[in-house]
Amino acid sequence: MEENEKAIKKNQRYKIGMIIIFTVFITFMLTTLGIFFIFLNGKQVGKYVLVSSSEKSEDITNKLNKYKTIIDKYYLGEVDENKLEEGAIKGYIEGLGDPYTEFISKEDMKDYLEDTKGNFVGIGIYMVKNTDKNLIQVLATIKGSPAEEQGIQPGDLIKTVDGVEYTADDLNEISKRIKGAEGTKVKLEIIRGTEIKSYEFTRQKITVNQVEGSIVNDNIGYIKISSFDEETANQFKEKYDELQAQNIKGLIIDLRNNGGGIVSEALDIADYMTDKDSVLLYEVDKTGKEITKKAKQNPTINIPIVVLVNKNTASSSEILSGALKDLGKAKIVGTKTYGKGVIQEILTLPDGSGLKITTEEYQTPSRKKIHKVGIEPDVVVELPEDVKNILNVEPAADTQMQKAIELLK
Repeated sequence: MEENEKAIKKNQRYKIGMIIIFTVFITFMLTTLGIFFIFLNGKQVGKYVLVSSSEKSEDITNKLNKYKTIIDKYYLGEVDENKLEEGAIKGYIEGLGDPYTEFISKEDMKDYLEDTKGNFVGIGIYMVKNTDKNLIQVLATIKGSPAEEQGIQPGDLIKTVDGVEYTADDLNEISKRIKGAEGTKVKLEIIRGTEIKSYEFTRQKITVNQVEGSIVNDNIGYIKISSFDEETANQFKEKYDELQAQNIKGLIIDLRNNGGGIVSEALDIADYMTDKDSVLLYEVDKTGKEITKKAKQNPTINIPIVVLVNKNTASSSEILSGALKDLGKAKIVGTKTYGKGVIQEILTLPDGSGLKITTEEYQTPSRKKIHKVGIEPDVVVELPEDVKNILNVEPAADTQMQKAIELLK
């Protein structure tokens, strides 16, 4: 009997213990599930909002709305919704890691489109992103501009504008800062090699003369194209006709320090010198779809041609020189070109802002890629080491020009 009572008590203690353990287990599970759902739904715990990994599947709008909720509730300073929105868009696009794709604000779009017409107020420089140095680099100066007159050189890196430092991602902002009302001043710090140089410029209206021409060595025509903007092809043809009226026997096309511009203008110029239906360019998009650009007319320029290029010859300039080289219509002289072989479109959005976006890669008529490769000259010629600025080089010291004349003679 005593042994049975002990067994019954032992069994009761076991049942009580199991109930306690089961109760603890259920409590633990309910607590765990509660915490899980707090994470899942982003509920507030104390001062913080808990965000779960399930948000990876949420769209960008919902994510930004969560941050907006936090900012509205806790941020101490003033909130400018327009700046927040613009910053979010810029950051999203910069996440692509493409130096040529960029957001253009509504305020900047007018200036951006005006630049393609070759008219603006500033100091007269073309700029590109130098991702290696993480700075904006001067590609070229415009003839007769304040920048050229004060000695700004291709390759100079912009350290500050009016005392504010900028990086390679700030191309639009630097451009906006350098431009301004005619007659006002702007200060730049420039890195050149190991030196830092300071300049102060007075802004002036810059009218870009994209095409200049002259006669060299008696009967050789010379045309320099500084950029491909609206009407460049027509200006080129007009200048060529002027030179042809003087009975030129050969033509030098100078694309040195030409950073590119409107692709169709470069193709129209190529059309003047190539046979009808010749392939001038292949444009390939992300799906592999191709657009083939061909010459539309019989050539109107039928004399020997030399094209001058250098490391700052880029984009549309490479399209023109690559087409003429591959089709045997010109000899290329100078040094290897920059290697920008992608095409951007400028899209205007309903609110007036814009997006310059890389949409296609281009290839030369012989299927050569240009991006990060460049165009190799037929004849490699370096300038003398003491030539600091190709825009101001004396003809006798311009070894590339002298080689072009030699080939045409």
